[in-house]
Amino acid sequence: MLLLSAISAGVPFYLLIPFLLLIGLIATGPVLFPHFWHKYYRHIAVVLGLIMLSVYLFVRHDYHMTVETLADYGSFAIQLAALYVAAGGIYINVNMNAKPLANTVILFLGACLANIIGTTGASVLLIRPFIRINNHRIKTYQIVLFIFIVSNAGGLLTPLGDPPLFIGFLKGVPFFWTLQHLIFPWILAVGSLCLIFYFLDRRNKEVAFQPKPEVVARNEAKTEFYVKGKRNLFWLGVILVAIFIDPKVIDGVPYIPFEGLKISFVREIIQLTAAFLCYKNASKTALQGNHFTFGPILEVVFLFFGIFFTMMPALQYTAQMASQPEFAHLITPGNTYWAAGLLSGFLDNAPTYANFLSLGMAKFGMNYSSFTDVQNFANGIPNEVTYHLLEAISIGSVLFGAFSYIGNGPNFMVKAIAEEAGVKMPTFFKYIFAYSIPFLLPVLVLVWFFVILTQ
Repeated sequence: MLLLSAISAGVPFYLLIPFLLLIGLIATGPVLFPHFWHKYYRHIAVVLGLIMLSVYLFVRHDYHMTVETLADYGSFAIQLAALYVAAGGIYINVNMNAKPLANTVILFLGACLANIIGTTGASVLLIRPFIRINNHRIKTYQIVLFIFIVSNAGGLLTPLGDPPLFIGFLKGVPFFWTLQHLIFPWILAVGSLCLIFYFLDRRNKEVAFQPKPEVVARNEAKTEFYVKGKRNLFWLGVILVAIFIDPKVIDGVPYIPFEGLKISFVREIIQLTAAFLCYKNASKTALQGNHFTFGPILEVVFLFFGIFFTMMPALQYTAQMASQPEFAHLITPGNTYWAAGLLSGFLDNAPTYANFLSLGMAKFGMNYSSFTDVQNFANGIPNEVTYHLLEAISIGSVLFGAFSYIGNGPNFMVKAIAEEAGVKMPTFFKYIFAYSIPFLLPVLVLVWFFVILTQ
């Protein structure tokens, strides 16, 4: 079916090979040949991305698609990196007695914070203090549920929250559209996952090691909270405000014109400058306390480079497929929720969101590259089915992003930070079968039943 679809869309099958190869390696490399993968994953992702970039530039001469993808990737990577640097320079120290209710409240607050500083920023900011206050009873399920709630589901309410929603905002989805349409599924998903965590945490009576008596006494005596690196909050604010400086949103913002595109650069320059100044002037105590390195964000940046460019043929043939009568009737909110969700869980949710948004718009003869068409699609033009489709795409892409380590960028970072702190994290497949299927999947079914089916 994939081969026939690619041919019918005028895209040679061989152009899909780099994408399929990269996704296959991301899924199997860390398990089957971890040493080779960790040593060479950057080279593999960049080479495959550059191969596809060269094909589109010098063989297909599709400059529009190439430039548009490069601009989207640049905005996406710069924002993630800037948030990572700003959050990494803020050290939160909490002295408290970690009880199930307190832990659950922390995760819920992290889910709220994710909509302001992104799932990446919230994850980097909170994972280390979360581990520290639970250091005498830390368990794998605590980190996995942290990934479910803070690194994924929490970021459903704003374009700042999760990478797929930010891509939608760049394309033309109004900024407050997610808050207006996705508040109920956010409450349902985050509330359900927090409830699951609470009951799991109540059963955690074991201790990994016996803390010093003075530590126990201090924790029992009072709760303390302080923050190092508060100056980074200013730069974090600059980075977040800069997101709104988009020539497609605000008239008068300088941009680079190219074949009908308005390529932003002011926002990206501001964010890069803020990240540089933030890191240069960051509190050394905060950086050392967080064991800050650029490794986790570089892993995301390199892998996403390969994914963004190898995804280009898939974006094109799915759009043409959707315009054909035999496929168009299958594009419904229910089908889209599960299809976009499952691909987000096992591929990556940002390009999957873009892929399905392109597919859904093509059903109504609308152009994914048109800012006005995306706005109309989100606002229910020509009919309300369009924004129901966008709801399904958004919810599926964000929530299913927690299904595996490769579903969303912050998943990798949280895993790496936890392992660095001595927490034994599950393998790729154990993560899915021991945690995603028994705990996350019922919540996804719940959202499907109460949100998608009621539309």
